[in-house]
Formats: sequence, C-alpha cells, structure tokens
Amino acid sequence: MLIEKKVKELTGGKGEVVYANAKQDASTQNQQVDTMVTNKVDVLIIDAVDSKAIAGSVKKAKDQGIPVVAYDRLAEGPIDAYTSFDNETVGKTQGEALLKALGDKAKDGQIVMMNGSSTDPNAAQFKKGAHSVLDGKVKIGREYDTKEWKAENANANMEGAISALGKDKIVGVYSANDGMAGGIITALKAAGIADIPVTGQDAELSGVQRIVTGEQYMSVYKPYPQEADVAAEMAVALAQGKSLDSIAKDKVDSPTTKAIPSVLVPVVSLTKDNIKDTVIKDGIYTVGEICTGKYKAACDKIGLK
Repeated sequence: MLIEKKVKELTGGKGEVVYANAKQDASTQNQQVDTMVTNKVDVLIIDAVDSKAIAGSVKKAKDQGIPVVAYDRLAEGPIDAYTSFDNETVGKTQGEALLKALGDKAKDGQIVMMNGSSTDPNAAQFKKGAHSVLDGKVKIGREYDTKEWKAENANANMEGAISALGKDKIVGVYSANDGMAGGIITALKAAGIADIPVTGQDAELSGVQRIVTGEQYMSVYKPYPQEADVAAEMAVALAQGKSLDSIAKDKVDSPTTKAIPSVLVPVVSLTKDNIKDTVIKDGIYTVGEICTGKYKAACDKIGLK
C-alpha cells in the first residue's frame, strides 16, 4: 500500500496504518470511520464513497480532535486537508483529446457523454471541465450521469443512446473513466460501430490494453504514487501537530468548508504514443503485463516491446 509505505518512511518505521475498504458502500464506510474514531486513531485519510454521506463521520472525528485528510474525493464536513488531481483539468484533458481525435467530424456529428455518478463530487468537476471544452464545438446527442460508475450501467446507457440517435450518427463518446469505457465499447461493438474515439480515465490495465488495440482512444493518467505520498505527508504532519504550509500551496472550498489546504497533482493525456513515457516509465505496469498474448501484435505495431 503506497500510503503505508510513505508513512513508514516519514516516521522512521514507527507509524502504524489501519486500512479499511468499504467496497463502494457509503454506510459501511461510515461505520468503519466511526470505529476508527472510537479507537482514537491519530489521523484519518478518507477516500469518500459518497461525499455528503460521510460528513457526519467527519464531524465526529473533528469533535474528538482527530484531523481528517480527504483523499482523491473532496468529502464534506470539517476537512483539514485535501489531495487529489485537478478534476476540471481532467475533464478538459478528456474533451480536448476527443476533439482532436474527431477533427472535422466534430462539425457535423454527435457525441454521447457518459459522466460518472451524481453522488461523486469528482464526477461533477470532470463534467464541468469537459463541457467547458466541448460545448459549442460538437453536438452532444445524449448525456448520462452513470449510477455508481458501473460498466454495466454505462453499457445500458450506451445501448439507449444508440437506439435513440442511430448508430450512423454517433462519431465519438466522452467516457469519464476506463471502467465505463469498457461497457461502452462492448455496446458499440454489439451495434456494429467501430473506429470512433472513446475517452477514459485512470489508466487501468484493461484501458491501456484497449488503447494499444485502438478500441479506446485515450485515458487520463493520474500519478497515484505522487497523490499517495502527499496524503501520507499531510497525515503525518497533522498527527504531529505541524503546519501544512510547506506541503499544501493551494486552497480548495467544499460545500461545507472553505479554504481547505490542498495539493492538486497534475495529470497526463495517455494515448498509444506515450505509454512508454508514462505508465511504464513510472513502474505502474511492465510491457509484459500490457502486451499479453492477444495484445502482442498490436504492441509490436506501435513499438511497445
């Protein structure tokens, strides 16, 4: 676990990390946080399943004098620090890549926008950033907020869009992440639609492999090791009662808390042209992990060896 490794490094091996995974269930996460508050941990790092639902547990922590770092998603409540990526920039990066891939087709065609879950504040920011680039440049034929970010829900939404718009009228798809892109591409294939650009995010292994084959145009690579290091640095500093001034240079507002000390990590548009210089260079994947049997020929074709 990246955060635990960094905490150990910062504390000379003395820092203990207790980990819990709510598996995308908000009530489970609240229970986990409440248990940690009861057990009097020194600091909490929370990747909120539901930014609003977690606010009560964040307040409980604050009332007990336990600082809270919001990790990846900006949880509501009295948060002490926040680290993520510049989410509007993520959306802009996706939108710009899609327009580049569309070229002249953007003038006359229609795209489908597959946004993330309405309960995730990041999804709203991705959407805002994408719209700031796409609006006025291409017609958005259908747009969806995809329940729970699930691939099967994106697949069903895409089937509905194809039925409503006609398979010959769709020139591209804005997908907010790689998981949904997988469901979207399955629907496109089933309808006999090929060679249209589909965006993504997170540089998941399956997403990178689809980029290699050309089924997916791009993903947004987010350097998670850097984000994890920042979260650990913030948590250790807060646990030790130190200022975050040397770590957090930005301030971000949540709906409930203003001027939260924040670090926003830069992102990269990942296409088949820079796989070597991103996920492979940073040790996220090896060529062998990406270029398994059925992807080897496609890897060879783009010089990924």
